[in-house]
Amino acid sequence: MGNLNETPGSVRLHIGIFGKTNSGKSSFVNAFTGQQVSIASDVAGTTTDPVSKPMEIHPLGACVIIDTAGFDDDSVLGKSRVEKTRLAAEKSDIGVIIFDSPDMDKELEWVRFFREKNTPVLAVVTKSDSREPEVLRQICSEANKRAGILPVIVSAVTGEGMDKVREGLARLVPEDFDARLITGTLVGEDDVVLLVMPQDIQAPKGRLILPQVQTIRELLDKKCIVVSVTADKITEGLRRLANPPKLIITDSQVFRTVYEKKPKESMLTSFSVLFAAYKGDLPYYMEGAKAIDALTGDSRVLIAECCTHAPLSEDIGRVKIPRMLKKRLGQGLEVVHKSGTDFPADLSGYDLVIQCGACMFNRKYVLSRVERARVQGIPMTNYGVTIAHLTGILDKVAVPQ
Repeated sequence: MGNLNETPGSVRLHIGIFGKTNSGKSSFVNAFTGQQVSIASDVAGTTTDPVSKPMEIHPLGACVIIDTAGFDDDSVLGKSRVEKTRLAAEKSDIGVIIFDSPDMDKELEWVRFFREKNTPVLAVVTKSDSREPEVLRQICSEANKRAGILPVIVSAVTGEGMDKVREGLARLVPEDFDARLITGTLVGEDDVVLLVMPQDIQAPKGRLILPQVQTIRELLDKKCIVVSVTADKITEGLRRLANPPKLIITDSQVFRTVYEKKPKESMLTSFSVLFAAYKGDLPYYMEGAKAIDALTGDSRVLIAECCTHAPLSEDIGRVKIPRMLKKRLGQGLEVVHKSGTDFPADLSGYDLVIQCGACMFNRKYVLSRVERARVQGIPMTNYGVTIAHLTGILDKVAVPQ
């Protein structure tokens, strides 16, 4: 478990380092970060799986640096390693590509991949301390001519060019990276917000789950008046307030119960709905929820959860949502579960994808899933939106702008 004082990895800037086998990626990562993040060796294929390191880097702030296996790995396990490298690319907010020689077809293929994903790219040429200046100029000239990018020349040995790398990365940080808010414009300073947070098997003893923690922190930063209750105390909590709260944020599992008890003046939403907008594409999820009405007992639904915890009794994704769907559509409905990054490339076998709140993934990766579903024409929604739709209150839920 990470330090609770650290910025969660899911909201850090993800910077992926990509290049051919033995191109100097790991040495570059160690020199750039000033830490021994990866094993650096002249032996090809030393980095077999992506290595992630959360850290603070000036002037970028909280980052995750991802060192990856060579994207030209042709070893026995190469295909699997390249797939993991591609997964790391889907998580990257910025891609750093190491250009190792004038033969750069592979590098340019990955530049195109990132550009298709609208992911900014920084090109780097390493080993300036051991290469002839003419070779360095040739690589840079070829990259500029063929891809319209001019690499930064660096040395992991001397540290040459690392300041330019930091400056280049700072320029490439997406403009809206730190601008997104979980609660959007729903509330502001002095607004009273009531949080309904069941402390059940989903929440480890003595802790709050990450979406609750992040939401509370944002509300405090906004100077809101934050009041928290468990589901069984909502009536008493409301009675103690002088006026109805501006907004009630609830756990999706008790959506209907809270809706029936809330004051008519108060807006209602859920942590999952807020994170659907914060991490994913809420309009697409809300449109996707309509597909539930067209499902039958013969349909097939994929439930994709980010966490890889062991199944729990009354688990929302593995028990409660499937139960709600089958109650409406029939017991013949097939529900398939995938967890972590085990998300199918081919979604054609499913009639609907239901994504969890994705608090453990960064937005870049969640949007790559959304795009995969969109391209393949598969409706996609999320836990909170699904529950609100199934309980008939989706049109009454407040959504962040």
